[in-house]
Amino acid sequence: MSATIEFYFDFQSPYSYLAHSQLGMLGAPVRLVPISVLPLMKLVNNTPTTITCPVKRTYAGKDLGRWAARYGVQVIPPDREKLDGDLLLRVATAAQDETTRAAVVDTIFNAVWGGKGDPSPTGLEKTLAARGLPAAELIAAAVQETTVKALEAATEAAAGRGVFGAPTIFVGDEMFFGNDRLDFVREALAPKEVA
Repeated sequence: MSATIEFYFDFQSPYSYLAHSQLGMLGAPVRLVPISVLPLMKLVNNTPTTITCPVKRTYAGKDLGRWAARYGVQVIPPDREKLDGDLLLRVATAAQDETTRAAVVDTIFNAVWGGKGDPSPTGLEKTLAARGLPAAELIAAAVQETTVKALEAATEAAAGRGVFGAPTIFVGDEMFFGNDRLDFVREALAPKEVA
């Protein structure tokens, strides 16, 4: 059996969306780990430079377009004022089994960045239900204290493991940061030759 990929992500990260769009092509099982990236960055003393550096933000917009073209996906920046990023992460956290979580994460990423559905608090239930997901149940679970604490715990555990941003991928104990490290992930997943 091949190694499992652990994928740490935040829906508000466009590079998480891009990397997620390619996970199915890596030929390995994926464990999806939602984390809240801004609190994570505070925990590890990191700074979100695309927020604080306007020229980097301009560059990142062009870079996203290049990666989207390479992967053959759409990148449509969301209206961030209409997003509740924590709610989206808690909905993914509330999806306990991997099959449901995979469908939830795919649906939300495509709604946030792919223009396929409405990820806003008022449109999320309809977007999830259109995919055949238990939307009302997931949203109800997302506001429970246990889910809030589970997301916080996952974020803290990620920081403890050395994660400093999103997306981050682990293959075993080997960590890879960023959408542009997928070739290294492929190499890490490749069977090792025995001498």
